[in-house]
Amino acid sequence: MTVRLGSRGSALARWQAEHVRRALAAAAPGLAVEIVILRTTGDRIHDVPLSRIGGTGLFTKEVDDALLDGRIDAAVHSLKDVPTRLPPGIVLGAILERADPADALVVAPGLPATLAALPPGARVGTSSLRRRAQLLALRPDLTVVDLRGNLDTRLARVSAGDYDAAIVARAGLERLGRRDAIASVLGPPHWLPAVGQGALAVAVRESDRELGAIVARLNHEPTAAAVAAERAFLRTLQGGCQVPVGALATVAPDGTLRLDGFIATLDGSALVRGSHDGLAAEAEAIGVRLAEDLLRRGGSSMLAALRPPAADADSDPGEP
Repeated sequence: MTVRLGSRGSALARWQAEHVRRALAAAAPGLAVEIVILRTTGDRIHDVPLSRIGGTGLFTKEVDDALLDGRIDAAVHSLKDVPTRLPPGIVLGAILERADPADALVVAPGLPATLAALPPGARVGTSSLRRRAQLLALRPDLTVVDLRGNLDTRLARVSAGDYDAAIVARAGLERLGRRDAIASVLGPPHWLPAVGQGALAVAVRESDRELGAIVARLNHEPTAAAVAAERAFLRTLQGGCQVPVGALATVAPDGTLRLDGFIATLDGSALVRGSHDGLAAEAEAIGVRLAEDLLRRGGSSMLAALRPPAADADSDPGEP
């Protein structure tokens, strides 16, 4: 049996596809896996901030279309890029064990290594509204500048001094062997990642039961429960790429799950934050409860002011 595994073409996406290919080979000896590279809308548009492109599935739609029309048999996605409502006919066959979901600060040569120590007015690059809001909530004296491009491009621009610093996903740096670029880590409880950040998902056709059973061997239950809570939180908020939203769920050895989340204004001047916990088996219900709690405590008015109706996508589409 040969499986055609769809992926985007960036260096990070290729690493992720190869990681899944090796995992499938280990789970099903004798299975042949061919990686098929596809280009998405988000890959084609480089000169427009992600929050202004609009729509859902900027980094997944073309890959999912190829899955539905039979050009590929499975697809690898960064879970944070996957809309919380999947296209009909597609299911997430497995969520692999999550890498560290934290963000990382990258700084230009000669600048201090922590967010707190950056000089006033320092130019910090990111295209994520979630990162922008949290950054300005902590350091309103910094200047946030849009920064697009693949991970290597963003690192090069910081190294060249075009930006004083940038905020990227720690997992992306580590997967590409660039741990050396991490000046400091931005993590919980004071800094929350995007929903699903650090996790990889393998999508399959709902009708393909044989391949679905093979892919399911890669599923990591604690990660799957954690991201189920996060995605239920985002889905209930109807949070889109125009909305600064963050969340992180953790599962303890005793099976309890804690979910932290926030909604913010674009400039970080207002932020409503909360947490809920319960059994991991009730992950989605925990996500819904936290979302409803934050909506009652001011989040509803923030969302009404920040996003058009019917938005439904990740809060950080495509940005590692």
